[in-house]
Amino acid sequence: MFRPNRTKNKLLAGETAFGLIHSLAHPPVAELIGLAGYDFVMIDGEHGLGNDSAHMACLHAVAATPATAVLRVPGHEPVAIRRALDLGFEGLLVPDVRNVKQARLVVENCFYPPHGKRGFAAGLLRASDYGLSVKDYVESDSRELLLCLMIESAEGVKNVEAIAAIEGVDVIQLGPFDLSFDMGIPAQFDHPKYLKALQRIETGVKNAGKILGGVALPGLGPDALVRAGYRMITVGADLGMLTAAVKGALPVSPAPARRTSRKSRR
Repeated sequence: MFRPNRTKNKLLAGETAFGLIHSLAHPPVAELIGLAGYDFVMIDGEHGLGNDSAHMACLHAVAATPATAVLRVPGHEPVAIRRALDLGFEGLLVPDVRNVKQARLVVENCFYPPHGKRGFAAGLLRASDYGLSVKDYVESDSRELLLCLMIESAEGVKNVEAIAAIEGVDVIQLGPFDLSFDMGIPAQFDHPKYLKALQRIETGVKNAGKILGGVALPGLGPDALVRAGYRMITVGADLGMLTAAVKGALPVSPAPARRTSRKSRR
């Protein structure tokens, strides 16, 4: 439901925000993440489970906590972006933005005129409390939405300074795995090519006065990201944590379970 964006306000005040990727699209888990003290719950609409109905249920759950509900949308498509905003997501993470044209199109579809070209149906949306808070919602759309763009390609690195400079963009987040694959050095985060690209992203975003977003990696935890100047930090994913906990609880690591074919069961 419509409310001030706690995470965006925290970032604008110069503080650091921490969040967790919610892959499971399961409302009690989303609520737990918010109650545990994370600043934002990153509901994964690109790689995670769930559809609009599941994501809306997660929104209901997160609304009962102090955390901010952010959706990683599946792409740049205007309908996907507008749909997420209409449901009431307080932040968007848009994957694989490669150039200024793509970035401007995203911004245009996030905001009502005069800041953008978002279609107007505010009187019917969950985002405006189903029309009960239309005036407040419309007047504050450009102030309360937390808009994050991901750089995940060599082309995106090349254009990062111009992308970061666009008005309306709050956060530029590095997508380390996709970037390394795109550069032909998969998961080689100590490779000179990757480190050079990383430095350009960090410098370009800081020079534009925007916020750096990052994902914790093995050997590069949240504390290291903070020291490097990142202020919107995703510390991990619920599914990864669950997998590690389930596996780690076994006293002896068994061989992976093998699926039984229909033929063998006869």
